[in-house]
Order: sequence, then C-alpha cells, then structure tokens
Amino acid sequence: MNDKLLSLLGIARRAGRLSLGFDAAVESMQKGKSQLLLLANDLSERTAGNITRTANQTKTHLIVTDIPMAQLGHAIGKITGIISVNDKGFAEKMKTLCTE
Repeated sequence: MNDKLLSLLGIARRAGRLSLGFDAAVESMQKGKSQLLLLANDLSERTAGNITRTANQTKTHLIVTDIPMAQLGHAIGKITGIISVNDKGFAEKMKTLCTE
C-alpha cells in the first residue's frame, strides 16, 4: 500500500495538485480546495492537534498515514508531515489505498 500511495503522491506533486506544509494546507482547506489531508505518523502532537481542528472546522477528510515524514519527503521532493490533496480524483484513489 505504501509504495502505491507514495508513487501516487509523486505524480500528484508533479501535476501541481498538492499543498505542502501547515500554512499551505490550512489555506487550501479554508478556500475549499482541499479534498483530503494526509498526515505523517511522526508529526508532532501539537501540530497534529492544530491541523485536525482546522480539518474538522472545514469538514476536510483527514487520514493519519503509517508513513514517516522522511519517506513522504522522498516521494514528493520536500520533507513535510502535512499534505493537502487538492484534486478529487487523486483524493479518492488515495483514500482507497489507505484503507487497503
């Protein structure tokens, strides 16, 4: 599952369909662009709590992956623990990959 998800994240990044990092993800959620929020499993508790609160307020689907930040960073070219997927097709596919 992780390899397919990481590969799809790389494709979505090259297609310009991701917002990376806390501020970009919050902005994306507030503008209604975010379809899915992915969090690294080693994200700090404080950051995870803050982003989860925003996701709940904006009714954005959130998934905490079992992938660490370093591995996510390798797949997308930037080390981050928060990824907003701003495309419905990519988001739906990633949701199914995360539940497999």
